[in-house]
Amino acid sequence: MSPVRRIAREEWRALSRDRVAMLGLLLLTVLTLVAALNAAEHRRTADAERGRYQSQANDEFANQPDRHPHRVAHFGHFVFRPLNPLAAFDPGIDAYTGHTLFLEAHRQNGANFGDVRQSSLLLRFGQLTPAFILQVLAPLLLVFVGHNCVTRERESGTLRVLLSQGLGSGQVVMGKLLALLGFAGLVLLPALLALLWLAASGQAAWAPVLVLACAYAAWLLLWSLLVTLASTVFRRGRDALLGLLATWTVLVILLPRGVSDLAGSVVAMPTRFENAIHVEREYQALGNAHRPDDPKFAEFRDRILEQYGVTSIEELPVNFKGLVGTEGERRSSELFNRYAAEVFDLQERQNHLVDQYGWLSPTLALRRLSMTVAGTDLASFRHFLEQGEQYRYDLVQRLNRLQSGEITYADDTDPDKENRISHAHWQAFPDFHYQPFPVDQALRRAAPAGAMLLAWLAALASLTWLLGGRLGRAVR
Repeated sequence: MSPVRRIAREEWRALSRDRVAMLGLLLLTVLTLVAALNAAEHRRTADAERGRYQSQANDEFANQPDRHPHRVAHFGHFVFRPLNPLAAFDPGIDAYTGHTLFLEAHRQNGANFGDVRQSSLLLRFGQLTPAFILQVLAPLLLVFVGHNCVTRERESGTLRVLLSQGLGSGQVVMGKLLALLGFAGLVLLPALLALLWLAASGQAAWAPVLVLACAYAAWLLLWSLLVTLASTVFRRGRDALLGLLATWTVLVILLPRGVSDLAGSVVAMPTRFENAIHVEREYQALGNAHRPDDPKFAEFRDRILEQYGVTSIEELPVNFKGLVGTEGERRSSELFNRYAAEVFDLQERQNHLVDQYGWLSPTLALRRLSMTVAGTDLASFRHFLEQGEQYRYDLVQRLNRLQSGEITYADDTDPDKENRISHAHWQAFPDFHYQPFPVDQALRRAAPAGAMLLAWLAALASLTWLLGGRLGRAVR
């Protein structure tokens, strides 16, 4: 047996006799299993509930009676965002964003009913999920378990004995690291099994599951290296523990929160109320699409008359009110999309600024990678809103075209005529089906964060190898 493996075996024996290590491992295992089961059940019930409501909304929209197409447009429709299966592992920002869109003519509504607004304020401090446990609690356990792995040998005097027997200081450090990595593997195992179950059961694709497994394995490897390095550098276990706790506090707690606050101050965003005022002001300037004689649509009217070769809107072979509604919806949608894009672009700039600090805190890099692969990041939420808006626009324009083609202008301007058309028209409308990002696209977006994690690993591995080799000189 090689010296490194013998040292790792002895370290394992010490860990197995350490009540703190065993109790901590047991507690973290139970927490991870409970979190995985709770998150999976929450995801299952939430997805089933949204699917049930989506089916109900589809039925209510399709089963409307015969009526005017524009009344159908104002009746509106609901669409719900289905949960990504990997949201059970890392919910990301899903708790803070809404999942329900109300679609109606002349309006672009935001998503509503985020979990944070519907639940206890404790949810704002973080959900108990496998990702949260591995990101926050697992490194803390490694710190308490491994902070004295090398300093214990130094303080007890056995390090000098080991070195005098011909062992290299690098071998001692590598043996300690190997033992700590084995312990970290046990910490990762419950979450890893939960991830593999998602893939094996067909709920999630294998590629993102394997990427998440590798990312969190790299995360615990990073902390194992950091803990071993600190135990090598400090002469006393107490000092190593204090240094590691300070490092954990800065890297895992303070920097992520501080960088987010910094991004919010550097890239300021208008409030929702301010945006609503600006949008309403510009929307009113577009003209009233319910009035065919609105001066703002005079140029459009002249263009339509020239196109059909007539001199008045009464002579048109189509209903001019429907055409004005189509044009008004096009103008208002361009306005809504412009403001929505501006808000999302500002949020993307904030995220980009936060991502740059991944070089200072690997926690930021891991969170970015984890949310992106799990489909619970800002880009995925924006993807849903854009698909919902496209569906809304197509639905309203279909109804405007029905008004143009199925109802005459004379009938539409007659206040004594009901002007109903058959409900079979909207029964033929397609349902909304959200399409998440393709797996390869999500993985490409996560690649920069993965590169940051690898850079941290390479730096810590180099430092551990370099300083571990000098341990013998410090003893002598």
